[in-house]
Amino acid sequence: MENTSISELIAIRRQKLEDMRAKNVQAYGQRFPIDGDIASVRAQFAEGKMLRAAGRITAYRDMGKSQFLDLSDVTGRIQIFIHPKEIGAESFEILRYLDIGDFIGVGGECFTTKTGEITLRAKSVKVLSKALRPLPDKWHGVQDTEKKYRQRYLDLISNSRSREIFQQRIQIVREIRTYLEERGFLEVETPMMQTIPGGAAAEPFKTHHNALGMDLFLRIAPELYLKRLLVAGFPRIFELNRNFRNEGISRRHSPEFTMLEAYAAYSDFEEMATLVEGLICHLAQKIFGCLLIEHKDANGEVLRTIDLAPPWKRARYADLVRSIEPKWYELSSDEKRAYCENLGLDVSHCHEDFEITQHLFEKLIEEKTINPLFVTHCPKELVPLSKQNEKDSNLVDVYELVINGQEISPGYSELNDPDVQRERLEHQSGGETQKLDVDFLDALEYGMPPAGGIGIGIDRLVMMLTGAESIRDVILFPHMKAKN
Repeated sequence: MENTSISELIAIRRQKLEDMRAKNVQAYGQRFPIDGDIASVRAQFAEGKMLRAAGRITAYRDMGKSQFLDLSDVTGRIQIFIHPKEIGAESFEILRYLDIGDFIGVGGECFTTKTGEITLRAKSVKVLSKALRPLPDKWHGVQDTEKKYRQRYLDLISNSRSREIFQQRIQIVREIRTYLEERGFLEVETPMMQTIPGGAAAEPFKTHHNALGMDLFLRIAPELYLKRLLVAGFPRIFELNRNFRNEGISRRHSPEFTMLEAYAAYSDFEEMATLVEGLICHLAQKIFGCLLIEHKDANGEVLRTIDLAPPWKRARYADLVRSIEPKWYELSSDEKRAYCENLGLDVSHCHEDFEITQHLFEKLIEEKTINPLFVTHCPKELVPLSKQNEKDSNLVDVYELVINGQEISPGYSELNDPDVQRERLEHQSGGETQKLDVDFLDALEYGMPPAGGIGIGIDRLVMMLTGAESIRDVILFPHMKAKN
């Protein structure tokens, strides 16, 4: 069959389907009671015990008078032994119409083969779904990167590493919920469609609500609604949410991404940094069994090792910049531009001073930082929703957690002065009052307690913990350019 074309293979499978129907064999079965997924069936294994399992045929070995099949789902595989004496000649005859990729249900008796393989001796077999297209080669999987992302289901069927990453992602999200709930945080939900997109500086996606006759925006962040709940009296809240930003796509950026935001009344950015450090260390230890995270290339060679062992380093933004150029803050804007250009960094004459500094920081500090680093006390222009530092009005009380060359989590001492907040947002909007969330500003005037807040990019966190090199490798169905 190696030289047979895909269209010919599909034709062969369709002919088998027609043959099954001619013999009144149901090729697309109905409900089939099972004793759990494949992993659960394996966990229940006991010699002589009767169990029922269902899954996709991923291997087939014809032994003449008997057959061995592998039955699989995303949780694992189990071997099935089929003999006509056990299931009857008529049922055994149906096997000739089956292919790798078909779904079947099996009821059978547990036994262990001479080679020590856990196996079900089939007592009954039921066809549940006939696959009309052949699966990717199990040894090579989906080799085309674009096809891997467009047809993720094929990637998950054939690529054990992809299955592992997404199972780990599921565990990570579940553990985040548990960790926060055990510390008194309540999970809430806020609007994904908003009249004014706020909480971050980003280009939104725009839509129109016909019944209300108004434009709406997909949220770029849930922050302003979560802070309304602090006003309402919720002391500890979090939301695991989908955010949308109509901006570029790269190996670290997706237009649709998952974010954790959490707020604790009567806290500050330093306490929230400690919370995040504890959370990420807990995830690494619980799910991966250690605090050393290895990132490997396609050949399994270690590219870098991230050491998550606490305590994590904390350093001020300005001190880190001075570690690159001690006299940086004494330079003029033109001198700063020239300095960056000499290093090959692209800066525009339109950039303000703080933007030039941030560009230097991102390229020479952030992108080169592998082990966890809390960057604290950033310029106020970078974070308009954070509380001003009491000792230096040009700074705000924040941290930016950098791991593996990218920001994983920002954390703030939240700004709760309504007048200062209004002034900051008006400056950010460039005087365009229609961009101001007036209801949020009104809410602050009812009083919001001092609070600490955090955000964690879940996709980037999963990348860091699993060793994935692209954000598309940790999103089940990443956005792709439309096919021609």
